[in-house]
Amino acid sequence: MLKKIKQLSLTLPILATTLAVTAKPLTLERIFDDPSLAGKAPVQLKFSPDGSRVTYLQGKSDDYNRYDLWEYNLKNNKNSLLVDSAKLFSGPENLSDEEKARRERQRIFGKGILEYKWSKDGKALLFPLNGDLYYYELASAKSKKLTNTDAFETDARFSPKGNYVSFIREQNLFVLDLSSGQETQLSKDGDGVIKNGMAEFVAQEEMGRMTGYWWSGDESKIAFTRVDESPVKEAIRNEIYADEVKLFNQRYPFTGTANVKIQLGVVSINEQHTDWIDLGKDEDIYIARANWLKDDKTLAYQWQNRSQQNLELRFYNSETKTQQVALTETSDTWVNLHFDLQFLKDKKHFVWASERDGFKHLYLYRTNGELVRQITQGDWVVDSLKGIDEKKGIIYFAGRKDTPLESHLYSVPLFKQGSIKRITEQGAYHNVVIAEDSQTFIDNSSSLNKPGSAALRKINGEFITWLEENKLDNKHPLTPYLADLITPEYGTLTADDGQIMHYRLFKPLNIDAGKKHPVIVNVYGGPHAQRVTNSWRSKNLYFQYMAQQGYVIFQLDNRGSYNRGKKFEDAIYKHLGMVEVADQIQGVEFLRTLDYVDPQRIGIYGHSYGGYMALMTMFKAGDYFQAGVSGAPVTDWALYDTHYTERYLGHPASNAQGYHDSAVFPYADGLNGPLMIYHGMADDNVLFTHATKLFKQLQDNNKQFEMMTYPGAKHSLRGKQVQTHLHQTITNFFNRHFDMQ
Repeated sequence: MLKKIKQLSLTLPILATTLAVTAKPLTLERIFDDPSLAGKAPVQLKFSPDGSRVTYLQGKSDDYNRYDLWEYNLKNNKNSLLVDSAKLFSGPENLSDEEKARRERQRIFGKGILEYKWSKDGKALLFPLNGDLYYYELASAKSKKLTNTDAFETDARFSPKGNYVSFIREQNLFVLDLSSGQETQLSKDGDGVIKNGMAEFVAQEEMGRMTGYWWSGDESKIAFTRVDESPVKEAIRNEIYADEVKLFNQRYPFTGTANVKIQLGVVSINEQHTDWIDLGKDEDIYIARANWLKDDKTLAYQWQNRSQQNLELRFYNSETKTQQVALTETSDTWVNLHFDLQFLKDKKHFVWASERDGFKHLYLYRTNGELVRQITQGDWVVDSLKGIDEKKGIIYFAGRKDTPLESHLYSVPLFKQGSIKRITEQGAYHNVVIAEDSQTFIDNSSSLNKPGSAALRKINGEFITWLEENKLDNKHPLTPYLADLITPEYGTLTADDGQIMHYRLFKPLNIDAGKKHPVIVNVYGGPHAQRVTNSWRSKNLYFQYMAQQGYVIFQLDNRGSYNRGKKFEDAIYKHLGMVEVADQIQGVEFLRTLDYVDPQRIGIYGHSYGGYMALMTMFKAGDYFQAGVSGAPVTDWALYDTHYTERYLGHPASNAQGYHDSAVFPYADGLNGPLMIYHGMADDNVLFTHATKLFKQLQDNNKQFEMMTYPGAKHSLRGKQVQTHLHQTITNFFNRHFDMQ
């Protein structure tokens, strides 16, 4: 039952009225064209270690998919090309299967320079290209190839002082002495099921840990993981392409089955001797994170049990070979991981993030594990720790103190009580990078109808210069379309348990009195995601397009979604597809109160977890949703991986009923309206088996449905041709079934 409706308003800049241009309607081809309507979009913005340069990747003017490295030099106040990727390597890249999968999980796509690392002294850069490593010296503006082997080098980086480059080759850890050019192999047994210094599948896909090794600050040793994949079930996964079918023997840890066996060791660079850390009797565990304290002898690693209800921060002394548990986080549901551990230079304190009071906040600890104080608090979340100015005793963080719809940069005293100060301006979503000296920061910001721009600012927020203004002037590719872009309405609904849910509503510009419009509910609905924000997403242009065709677009962040606190997330624990569906039904009840909405033409569309939600709502709530499009859906949680699935559903052995009730199959007979399912046929995240298993049940039950498959496409279905065809297919589907031809 609808509890509460509250309308909110946001000031969103629509600049078209000030520009002397002729408005143009959006087309699907234009939305997914290259370059996109977002215009110039620098990525991977970083400060050089000395803070004198800001570097970033930007696509070439003639090929936006091929990236070069650019810089803004603070000494001469100029933007310029720093490294042309074609001068390093100009041919087609031949990636290993391991690297292809790694890039897919990192969401790195394109050509040219896609990753780069600074040396500690700021005098050199490291680039991985085509499986080899390139060293670029700024003084001479020359590059040299560090490796030239048939094998593929990956996960490369400078050592902390810049004397070495480390990397993984053929599942072993290597270091290269830059002064002598000598390579040293630090692990020997990497092969087959044994991987040294590499992040296992669930670490990459679910923990956000893309590496398996960590340098000590004095360069004397490296901590690394040794992974044995032999316990993991080997599954034959096919990838169907237009002209061939590829079969992969992939060790995939299906929920409830065995994970890898993992060891954590410390190897000395000079002696190449490895000490293995005692991780305890329980071998069914995860190593979530690792990094070194400032004393260069103590390794901090985060130990997580299989249920993910316990997380221990452990300190291992590499000299005495002893260890202690510095702190423990526990939960009756699950403990979320984070990257917000930072050790202070005073070697006495560290900052840690915790959700122990229901919201993610920052805490100050002594290195003996003693809590000093809670730094931030309130019914709002900290997004991430951004920097610490130890001299001034100030900590900088990104958070949602003012609104859950925008991320802002804030400062607060580190050691003593004091007020929190917002640094970035409201009315936009900010993603910031702070220089090591905490004097300046990169402000990468956007709002709903304004693509991202990057500014350099003083730490107090004062503007210095644009790195990329991306100004919506007469030359910007989005400008001709601005006059017809819609500023959506924002509001809130109250869930059955009293929690507040945020929604966003795109309405056609011209709504005639008495005319009823069809609705598309766009849903994700799953954990660690948020759709209702005041930020630019290119996908929103598709919703703008559909609104121009006469549709109302509705988005609601139901319980279980992110950035609203742990209680808001915990509602889904051990039973997926229940409160999420109930909340989306409540959204439809709200839509039915709007006089311009046709209650008989309300559809739903989502991808991934949103695809799962589209199925669950069509199967369980057909009275509310008359048509649905489900993209790359999870259909059976028994087919998904351990770390993600067991976090929310627990182990199948202890929650068999929850797994049964959370699958789509028990409800498939409830399908009465038109349904389309699409899936990439080379998806290695949500396997194509999820779709084919549902196809078979619907066919056996004589339930009619439509489907569209994309040969060779992964989970993200990237590419102009695929995206254009996909969204034309979705549009045609709703047009046919909602009489919008």
